[in-house]
Amino acid sequence: MKQLNIAVGIIRNTERQIFITRRASDAHMGDKWEFPGGKIEQGESPEQALVRELSEEVGIEVSRYALYRKLEHSFPDRHVTLWFYLVDAWQGEPWGKEGQPGEWIPQHALKIDAFPPANVQVIEQLLAE
Repeated sequence: MKQLNIAVGIIRNTERQIFITRRASDAHMGDKWEFPGGKIEQGESPEQALVRELSEEVGIEVSRYALYRKLEHSFPDRHVTLWFYLVDAWQGEPWGKEGQPGEWIPQHALKIDAFPPANVQVIEQLLAE
């Protein structure tokens, strides 16, 4: 079974809105909304991957983040370990740099079923805040 390690950014502004992006139709869990991020490369820490991925994917330079939650999730064809970081300071305005749709959504309006199942516990925790 494929093992993936993924760094994920929960980009939250001072109005408690979170920036989310939509997965490509042809990707694993296609058309679901997600928190931006990506695979941790060989020799890279989760924090280094977070900074790199958010620069590549949504065009921001992260200046402050904290580990929010680490989760493991198994799909039929892969097992993922996800490091979710709360990102609350950055330079630039996030946008779908790779052509993916992105939008700001109030934290309380996150919809669990709109995201991949690996995100359920994190969204429940965000909704409980």
